[in-house]
Amino acid sequence: MKIGFLGLGRMGRELVQHVIAGGHEVTVWNRTKSATTDASAAGARVADTPADAVAEAEVVITMFFGPAVTREVLTGPGTGVTFTDGALWIDATTVAPADATEFAEWAGGRSIRFVYSPVVGSTGPAHDGTLSTLLGGAAADVAAARPIVELWSDPEKIRTFGSQAAASTAKLLANLSVAVVAEGIAEALRLGHAGGMSTDEVLEVLPLTQFAGQAAIKKAIIASGDWSKTQFAVDALVKDTGFMTALAGSGALPAVEAWASRLDEAHDAGFGGSDYIAALRDEV
Repeated sequence: MKIGFLGLGRMGRELVQHVIAGGHEVTVWNRTKSATTDASAAGARVADTPADAVAEAEVVITMFFGPAVTREVLTGPGTGVTFTDGALWIDATTVAPADATEFAEWAGGRSIRFVYSPVVGSTGPAHDGTLSTLLGGAAADVAAARPIVELWSDPEKIRTFGSQAAASTAKLLANLSVAVVAEGIAEALRLGHAGGMSTDEVLEVLPLTQFAGQAAIKKAIIASGDWSKTQFAVDALVKDTGFMTALAGSGALPAVEAWASRLDEAHDAGFGGSDYIAALRDEV
């Protein structure tokens, strides 16, 4: 199939490699052209503009930082982007439910089949093609999108929803678990230190607790204090926790809001591009 892939950040660069390896005719676009180097080397054509990337595509895949970029590049006035009639748009950008609904309505007015399909997982599973993936939209469109998302997903970890907004809410729920567990690890470090334990001793206990999964992934980063090995950036989780608190209402998600406060402090201290676990650096 002719596929346009727009947005080659950390995750997009991993996903597009699976699409190219799947034998599709892929055209890529990214605002920073240097990010297209690996995709080009793997056989993708590099477009100069979003309109060029989308023009003849049967399927368009987007993986942007957030909904503002989607509007700027695709759906806003004056973008000059025109989809092929009946094209399938698969959006993997993390957005709020209202944004997902807005983009669905925009697509519906232009004979574009829109499926909202965020991923659950980091760059490691993305590289391995074992991500968990959510699919939201009309049943026929979801069925059409599934073979594409299976290129980067574990088929047993795909969940489908009847609307784009529901898939967005499910994505926020997944990222809520990241925020809440991270806050728990930060407080575990604080409690351990208060009781005379070292950071290394706390990290040895965490695999025995309900924090085991995230602790295993982040243990080396926490122990080293090197926050630059980014899988999921502070600024990305700042955006997502903002979506969560806006949806649930102020004060409704106290653990999320506690972690969000740490994220804001990390951003202000210059760690916005670092891995989100840098937000607990003061507890180490």
